[in-house]
Amino acid sequence: MPANAAFTDSTTIEKQLTAAREAIASLKGISRVVLTACGGSHAVMMPFEYFLDTNASSFEAKVINAAEFTSRNSSRIDESTVVILCSHSGTTPETTEAARFARSRGALTVAFTFDPASPLAEASEHVVAYQHGEGKSEAHIAPTLILRLVAGILDDRDGTTLADSATKATATLNDRAPAIRADYADRANHWGFESRREPLIYTMASGSNYGSAYSFAICLLQEMQWVHSAAIHSGEYFHGPFEVTDFDVPFIALIGLDETRPVEQRAVDFLQKYSKRALVIDAQEFGLSDVDERVRPVFTHIIFNIVLRAYADALADHRGHPLSVRRYMWRMEY
Repeated sequence: MPANAAFTDSTTIEKQLTAAREAIASLKGISRVVLTACGGSHAVMMPFEYFLDTNASSFEAKVINAAEFTSRNSSRIDESTVVILCSHSGTTPETTEAARFARSRGALTVAFTFDPASPLAEASEHVVAYQHGEGKSEAHIAPTLILRLVAGILDDRDGTTLADSATKATATLNDRAPAIRADYADRANHWGFESRREPLIYTMASGSNYGSAYSFAICLLQEMQWVHSAAIHSGEYFHGPFEVTDFDVPFIALIGLDETRPVEQRAVDFLQKYSKRALVIDAQEFGLSDVDERVRPVFTHIIFNIVLRAYADALADHRGHPLSVRRYMWRMEY
């Protein structure tokens, strides 16, 4: 870890994660787990709704934008609800207000943030301060820690045995992530050069991977590159969006390893038939045979995030537009 690293150490993070899991396990009963955030953090939450929904038998799971979570004022938020929140800076007003609202209704709150002294952390009962930036442990970033928490909830509430497999899978990322980046470096660079002047790029996925496509569209393309984009759900592709498909319309389509893979494959088959600008990223190329097949599908989205970031970095380089540049965000009141 470099001397100037300002993130929480791994030992402390492990204690925070354990405390959050134990607090949830101590509840008399849970009827629902709500995952709420905004923007990229909202996208981070999406795969875990899928993971919980396909594995839980005694409670329901829902992901919802933080502003809507509060304004919707659902009567189902009560002392039997666990609310998991995420904001990188911990200063997102909507997410902080969501934590306050959830607590006012008796729900137990767990916040994931980079800054353990942030407003979100202060507004929540439990905080897990993940790492980010140079020197971070890939096993202690937001998606890996949230995966471990929700797997622990499933074990504690429904008697599954997923938490150990989730922990083992995420522990491989410190070696796996650099290898994945190296494997896709040339492909990302080629795509970035070819796409440097594209005004619009669509992304498409479903299931566990839709959050990765959504994040790439709204954060990396729209926010960070000012490139028009839309995230298309593969299951919705044939119900309107496929009409924009043409030989020169660029798409990035993801094919994952969960139950919705046939849905994604069907959309990709059509896309490749009618577009010459379809970039397809298939998780079967990720080499995840060593990961427990029960957590492999949701773990896949973490790898998609790493791969897509490589493509975004290459695009930014060839466009001469750093990912850090903003027109409005953090520059004015909004």
